[in-house]
Amino acid sequence: MRMIFWAGFCAFTLDQISKYIVIHMMELARIRSIDVLPPLINFRYGENRGINFGLFGGGSEASRWFLITLAIVICVAVLFWARKNATTAIAQVSAGLLIGGALANVVDRLIYGYVLDFLNMSCCGLNNPFVFNIADIFIFVGALGLIFFADGNDKAPKGDGRKKPRKPRAKKAG
Repeated sequence: MRMIFWAGFCAFTLDQISKYIVIHMMELARIRSIDVLPPLINFRYGENRGINFGLFGGGSEASRWFLITLAIVICVAVLFWARKNATTAIAQVSAGLLIGGALANVVDRLIYGYVLDFLNMSCCGLNNPFVFNIADIFIFVGALGLIFFADGNDKAPKGDGRKKPRKPRAKKAG
């Protein structure tokens, strides 16, 4: 449980610090675009009012609170599930990354009304119009880690796997 907490804390903190530095200190909200390592890594200001890639981003107050509630419910569910099924260190770290990233985006929705995004990656002549943030990376990596490293799906038989010998039946007299 401690490993889940610290991984989540680190994911949450790194995301919030990165957003503060890029959006506020580097004034990305004002200048809208900074080429860092074009075309691979660029900073582009984005306000995500929906889920991934802006889906369900109607921008209404009801959808904002629905997405906040949904994220919290998912975090609680992952935490309870991970307590039983994330027995390896990598699975516990994965659960923490997912939870920490999701909660970082929840804080954005509470403070700004939307999730702050700033990372844009394009390559090989393809211009990617989407932006994301560090929390999104942690959510994605955490989910993949849980898929591959949590041991809740493979219930092994108890014991050493060998069949137990049958007890001989008593013979009927007569």
